[in-house]
Amino acid sequence: MLNAIPQPNEKRIAIHITPAAGRHLRKGHPWLFADSIRKQSFNGRPGDLAVIFDKNRKFLAIGLYDPLSPIRVRILQANNSATIDRTWFQAKMETAVQRRLPLQQSNSNGYRLIHGENDGLSGLVIDRYDQTYVLKLYSLAWIPHLEDMLAALTAISQPQAVILRLNRAMQKNEEYLYGLQDGQALVGTQPKHPVQFLENNIRFEADVVHGQKTGFFLDQRDNRAKVESLAMGKTVLNVFAYTGGFSVYAARGGATEVTSLDLSKPALQDAQRNFALNQDNPNVTQAKHELLAGDAFQLLKELQQAGRTFDIVILDPPSFAKKQDEVEGALAAYGRLTKLGLGVLKKGGILVAASCSSRVDADTFFKTVSLAALDVKRPLSEIERTSHALDHPINFPEGAYLKCLFATA
Repeated sequence: MLNAIPQPNEKRIAIHITPAAGRHLRKGHPWLFADSIRKQSFNGRPGDLAVIFDKNRKFLAIGLYDPLSPIRVRILQANNSATIDRTWFQAKMETAVQRRLPLQQSNSNGYRLIHGENDGLSGLVIDRYDQTYVLKLYSLAWIPHLEDMLAALTAISQPQAVILRLNRAMQKNEEYLYGLQDGQALVGTQPKHPVQFLENNIRFEADVVHGQKTGFFLDQRDNRAKVESLAMGKTVLNVFAYTGGFSVYAARGGATEVTSLDLSKPALQDAQRNFALNQDNPNVTQAKHELLAGDAFQLLKELQQAGRTFDIVILDPPSFAKKQDEVEGALAAYGRLTKLGLGVLKKGGILVAASCSSRVDADTFFKTVSLAALDVKRPLSEIERTSHALDHPINFPEGAYLKCLFATA
């Protein structure tokens, strides 16, 4: 299967860049954009190695070349030269594994093993679901290096299965995929059913073949645990519930009623199954679980009109701003959503508001939520602001995308 993929060119692409780009690379930025290149020795293929020099022809970095992406080179090694091979990849992976050792104490076998740029492997994510690993690529430049990455992963983790996931842009460039397909098994066999795993000793399922991202939103683990600690005796509304992560945590925390709201009926069915997986816990068994399928903005209006209120309202929407020109609209959407959420929150209740839009910085997001609350005369008293979990580290500004606010209103 991987034998059909051509090896990267043995000859390195020499690239000379602008002074401004050089300053960014020296500070550890993992991306070199196409418009920062002054000249290069030849036009390579995705996955060729590019060596970057400053205006004085001094070595700056080496990385993966991708002629089809505005991020022309994804930096692997900066400031000091290195041989990029299987041994180098394995060393990076071993460092990432060491960083995540504390998670073993939480009875979790579902977590992010490699967080792209933030673990030194730009454009590559590996998520673990028990003994099934999902390798998701965001650049064609990784295709020629898959064999080395798999060898490194197998040497460290002995996975029973490794599933390949490709982002949408990559799937449109079949000539550089060499027969690879989204969802196929690179190691073992493709699972016919969702894969079960543990997160803080709660059982969940992940559709690693067809599910969003790699099958589950692992980045909210710590925030889910925070909700659990606040849920005893409460009624909880989980908006944009997806497969019910926050909902199951709330139930285990002692919530009397949990309502999961999502546009996707299949996702809500998955949420119901995740509740069923944890019926050995008396709190989960006793909690009433209601499913609401439909548009969040419309259903929140209808719940308010019907006089429904909750002790805890969780607002965890998908990214509202994938591009810079969408930021203004995203902020308006966060504001509307906050007002609607407060419309069904009991006086003195807890609002949990999250954003995964990297183009909306944390300060702007928190300010937007606070001002929206003031507009409807429900000023917020902050409990806590949270950011990234241990397995989602941040090593450069654009890597900071997740922020979450816990507040009473």
